Amino acid sequence: MSAQYPAQAQSHPKEVALSEYGELPGVEEVALSPSGDRIALVMKMEDTRILTFIGPDSSVIGSLNIGLLKLRNLDWVGEDHVLLITSQTEKLGPGFTTNLHEFTVAHIVPVGTGSTGEIVFANRRELVDRIFGYYGKRKVDGRWYAYFGAVVLEKISGPGTRLGHSFNHGRPFLYRVDVEDMSVRKIAASAQQGEDRDWLIGADGEVAATFEIDNESGDWRLYGDGQKTILKGRQREGRAGLVGLGYDGTSVIYWERDDEGLTKWHDVDLATGESKLFLDDVDVDRLYFDGTTGHLTGYLEGEGEKRAVFHDPKRSASAKNLKAAFPNLQMRMADWTSPFDTVLVRTSGNLDSGTWYKVNLGAGRADAFAYERLAIGPDEVGAISVVDYKASDGLEMDGILTLPPGREAKNLPVIMLPHGGPHSYDSASFDWWAQAFASRGYAVFQPNFRGSTNRSQAFRQAGYGEWGRAMQTDISDGLAVLADKGIVDPDRACIVGASYGGFAALAGVTLQQDIYKCAVAVAPVSDIRNMFNEDVRNDGRVRTTRNSLLLQLGPKDRWDEVSPLKNAEKASAPVMLIHGRDDTVVPYVHSHRMADALKDAKKPYELVPLEGEDHWLSLSSTRKQMLKAAVGFVEKHNPAD
Repeated sequence: MSAQYPAQAQSHPKEVALSEYGELPGVEEVALSPSGDRIALVMKMEDTRILTFIGPDSSVIGSLNIGLLKLRNLDWVGEDHVLLITSQTEKLGPGFTTNLHEFTVAHIVPVGTGSTGEIVFANRRELVDRIFGYYGKRKVDGRWYAYFGAVVLEKISGPGTRLGHSFNHGRPFLYRVDVEDMSVRKIAASAQQGEDRDWLIGADGEVAATFEIDNESGDWRLYGDGQKTILKGRQREGRAGLVGLGYDGTSVIYWERDDEGLTKWHDVDLATGESKLFLDDVDVDRLYFDGTTGHLTGYLEGEGEKRAVFHDPKRSASAKNLKAAFPNLQMRMADWTSPFDTVLVRTSGNLDSGTWYKVNLGAGRADAFAYERLAIGPDEVGAISVVDYKASDGLEMDGILTLPPGREAKNLPVIMLPHGGPHSYDSASFDWWAQAFASRGYAVFQPNFRGSTNRSQAFRQAGYGEWGRAMQTDISDGLAVLADKGIVDPDRACIVGASYGGFAALAGVTLQQDIYKCAVAVAPVSDIRNMFNEDVRNDGRVRTTRNSLLLQLGPKDRWDEVSPLKNAEKASAPVMLIHGRDDTVVPYVHSHRMADALKDAKKPYELVPLEGEDHWLSLSSTRKQMLKAAVGFVEKHNPAD
């Protein structure tokens, strides 16, 4: 695709308060009931969240204040109950492999009753009132059930116990929950010590397939109904697992990394054990499954122009027409009914800061029902485009360019904004962080460097062992391309990022010198060796985790030379470190140690702790605090005007 750099439609856009970009979106999660008659959405209003239910005539049939719960998922279980999944950071006591953990909580909320609902497992003394995996919903004999992983407590007596129960192990059992009366039933046992276990639920509500893997040897087994072994193998990095049920529910799809390091999907007949490669010649972005049966229905092609392909050709045609109805926008089908007659669509991109539509495919009608950022109108959205370029070694890649509203795309100050992951990617959609910097006069470039997931598996694999190396120069190569085109001024560049992007920001001024005027690193990995040790320890020091990390990170003897912590004395520009105190993915100590190293090296830095914040910037107040600090730091060291 050739890059086009659209001119802004407006010459004098209004200035939007920076805090509006840092606000959580006005609509965070949306879900469609099985009939398509009802919509559930979580709306952000001032400092709280409201769970709202909309009926078939667009009238509000109920709402519920859910406070500042950190929302992770929203799903209908039947027409009258909604599943709300949230998370909370909790401290752990002695004997655990980590001090903090992000626990997931499931709430079953009855619609239109005004009731706040109940927390799953809260009424069972023998179960921890947290969930360890959501395995879907099914309707069986007229009743709706939801399926969750649960940790079972050991029944004992004596002081220091929880009503006669205490923690034994954290390997989850599989439980079924009746959403009407909240009764529970165990339907599958936990894995043995040293193993992991996963399940697929059939349309009948029973376990259709079980997958087990030994965390030391990598030996795995696939069982069918009745625990009959269907298939077995070995994957020493632990890179194997379940994907889902096949198109008609009589087969199961699993994935495994082959000897060349490529991930292969296999479709296995549950009755005969016959296995064949599945979608081996297709680059798949995601798979689509029916929410009430668990059966595969189609997939989204990943590379290039994404298109939805369904097992039913009529659905594919409908999806194609639906995409055509929203030209020049990033369009995502977020939810739909089983007959595929009603679809919820989210759009964003040029002139669109986030809009939700309910689409009636039969009537050919799309009705907008929610907007994510009302304060940021079409004229205030910076122009977004895809820029194709080649890295210095010739590898083809791309990045997302966001231009400041009302400014000519010429000789602009620039922010390089690499994504986290690193196995992720950026698309030509509205990005609140990129748009915030653009609103202050900066061009923003989000490079999809090698290791990103927007291209082939080979492209992703090209990032293995390249932290601080080719993955890093891919970013600065993108800067050079934009400078050659005359779009940006390479002497007025800063690098900003979070998580892996935070590592890249630190690497941009320590492993590389004199390219960037400043660096802002949010929740960054500052040392590869420390990250490796933390991940292995938190996962119980299992061999498969070690092998998998070594495959991605490369040989240990190369880590120190590309870890910013070990190269702090080489920092060539001021650094701002911003980190949540409750981060369970990249611990706060990564920023604390980096700040100490910069201080010892007498390098300019600032450290901004975010109290009560996690890795994902889930809270509006601290997200705005981060944005104010980051933009202020960049404006100080690399002013736009």
